Amino acid sequence: MRDLIVFGEDFGGLPSSTQHLITNLSKERKILWVNSIGLRKPRLSANDAKRVFEKVMGRGKQDFADNQTRNDIPDNIKVVNLRTIPAPKHDWERDLAKKAMLKQLQPILEKYRFNKPILWSSLPTAADLCGTLDESAVVYYCGDDFNALAGVDHDTISQHETNMADHADIILAASQNISSKFPDSKTHILRHGVDFQRFSQPAERALDLPEGKPIAGFYGSLSEWLDYDMINAAAKALPGWNFVFIGKNELRYQPLADLPNIHVLGPKPHHELPKYSQHWDVSLLPFKDNEQIRACSPLKLLEYIAAGKPVINTPFPAAKAYENQLNQVADTEEFIAALSQYPRLVQTQPRTVESESWATRALFVDWLLELL
Repeated sequence: MRDLIVFGEDFGGLPSSTQHLITNLSKERKILWVNSIGLRKPRLSANDAKRVFEKVMGRGKQDFADNQTRNDIPDNIKVVNLRTIPAPKHDWERDLAKKAMLKQLQPILEKYRFNKPILWSSLPTAADLCGTLDESAVVYYCGDDFNALAGVDHDTISQHETNMADHADIILAASQNISSKFPDSKTHILRHGVDFQRFSQPAERALDLPEGKPIAGFYGSLSEWLDYDMINAAAKALPGWNFVFIGKNELRYQPLADLPNIHVLGPKPHHELPKYSQHWDVSLLPFKDNEQIRACSPLKLLEYIAAGKPVINTPFPAAKAYENQLNQVADTEEFIAALSQYPRLVQTQPRTVESESWATRALFVDWLLELL
């Protein structure tokens, strides 16, 4: 089997779909994983200044001091950080970033004896490296609609993505909406999978889950695509419920109301999430209707189903395949009514997603890569 050079998000912490797929591929492949080379120019903020420093110094982002995650890197995967310029826009910036990355990568590829590897990128900003690493083929795995991401220089990313799509021998898209951007002749839909065993097998209850009331829970980034007006109104209307949120706040303010029944627990390691989702009463997917949500295939959807608790969601295309086991609401009034009628909510059916594991998805990818 041929080796891989993977340009993905930073390895570890909350694993991306790329990490789930790549770590489930055949262990016969040697894999060089290059931590994120960035999607956007930094803003004038302390957090962005720190991030630029990390990239210039060749350091990856560590969401957690999570020894288990670091120790779980398979033996066939080498993870590296490159000193680079995040999301270069101008030609001189792109040329400088390209030369700097090549200078760092070439000795590593020689040391580990990568021969005609496949270049896999989950980031359009790796496009300038296509054709420079003696690769035998290029795979572009598009798990998000980058043109809909907040805080991204869309013109620059569009240029990179067009370049990446032109170079790619195969494009793998996480949803129908995303696949429509690319040529049919080389695009395949590869929907997200689930770590079924992790989320379905009983886990002990997290110690910091609040006691005494039923819990409606959500994990994931607190970003602009969540409907905070709906969430805050429901929490105010239902003081007999606790609302729990796990994840990093990506906004510059706290969008959740300061109410005694709203509990913001912060980020948690991925392997600990079943300790929460199996023990709250309802899982929440309260998304706004926007371009990013219409294109997305949320990892947590299948994880919620595997955990076995009822799910309340607002409409989005990826949920349609599972609508018979979800509780869809259109507005705040329906959201409050659904929680008020909790015993009558439609139940999830965990076994329906058992065959959609990341291991199953990776078997298909292994086969596809060998056809290149």
